Amino acid sequence: MPEIRRLLPTLDIASAPTSLERLRERGFERALQRSAAMTSQAIVAEVQASGIKGRGGAAFPTGAKWAAVLAASGEVRYAVMNADESELGTFKDRALLEQDPLGAMVGLVIAARAVGAKRAYCYVRGEYREVEAQMGAAIQTLRQAGWVGADTVDIEIRRGAGAYIAGEETALLNSIEGKRAEPRVKPPFPTTQGLWRSPTLIQNVETLANVALLFAHDVDWFRTYGTPDTPGTKLIGLSGHIEHPGVYEVPFGYPLMQLITETEMGHGVSGSGHLGAVLLGGAAGTFLAPDEIRDSVLDYGSLAKYGASIGSGAFMVFDDTVDLTWVLTKLARFFADESCGQCVPCRVGTRRILEFLQRGELERRPEDLRDLAQAMKDASICGLGQTAPVALLSILDRLERRTNETRR
Repeated sequence: MPEIRRLLPTLDIASAPTSLERLRERGFERALQRSAAMTSQAIVAEVQASGIKGRGGAAFPTGAKWAAVLAASGEVRYAVMNADESELGTFKDRALLEQDPLGAMVGLVIAARAVGAKRAYCYVRGEYREVEAQMGAAIQTLRQAGWVGADTVDIEIRRGAGAYIAGEETALLNSIEGKRAEPRVKPPFPTTQGLWRSPTLIQNVETLANVALLFAHDVDWFRTYGTPDTPGTKLIGLSGHIEHPGVYEVPFGYPLMQLITETEMGHGVSGSGHLGAVLLGGAAGTFLAPDEIRDSVLDYGSLAKYGASIGSGAFMVFDDTVDLTWVLTKLARFFADESCGQCVPCRVGTRRILEFLQRGELERRPEDLRDLAQAMKDASICGLGQTAPVALLSILDRLERRTNETRR
């Protein structure tokens, strides 16, 4: 079986997660020393060569984003860690920051160094009070060791605004600036005009933890995991009808069904014991049927044929007794409540979808629902409105296939 668990520390590490000993045991001191001896251009080139893609959901090439910030005009630059993990079924960043907060912090220091930022921010979900304390302790360890401070890069923690929308990168920037957490119209993108209209690099917790490990080792080591197109590993939050829920680290290219069945991971379906569906990618993810799960691996290309994506790494398992319309209604209520209301397609669309589902009109008016969902995807300002109907569309596609098969 492919090796798993690399980002999360192994159980034989006895030192405290924020101690100087842990910094050395995990190779992060070497990562800081190696990056300190490199120019910004060399750091960016190493990240580009590694092939790291963003682990927050969009899977944008990390090196390309860093290069864009470095090339942007402006004397003041910022780096931001997005730890506002508020999507239903998503909890891998919490596990990472609880068990190994130094990794993400070291990655943030390296990122700031790469783009010339003298100030960095950690934006953490407001409910993650214990995580916030761990992050603060990790920053203090780096400060005492001389890697964080006024002469290098100063890091400040900002508590989230208590809303799912605050995790959208431009809404997050507004929140840090003390404004209402509403998305900005793009372009301009944060890489050129982010915090206080200065070039800003924003990365997810898991992405930065990958960067720390890259510099603790090298590109060849990093690319021994995963696939040529998507190197490395991914943290998966396995929940729902599963015998062993939790956070598991697997290399890209790993068979999805093995996440459920392997004894070292899911250990099988609980409840009825029979798989009904998997919601892959979080609340804004896609429902996959059992045969689609068996036919897929943890790879963007493999999942694209089903209109699915890995997203935030959430993997919610449902047995065959679950009414997926009930699940959709719960998701619709979440999005309707969390819409910031700034744009009409999202503000009205999320509420109308919820009303359709509450009236039991999923199968009676599928085309009206599809038109509404498509309007939201096309016209919403940010990712919330654009992806809120994705799970619904996957169910509508399933119903359409079932209808066509019946007719044949």
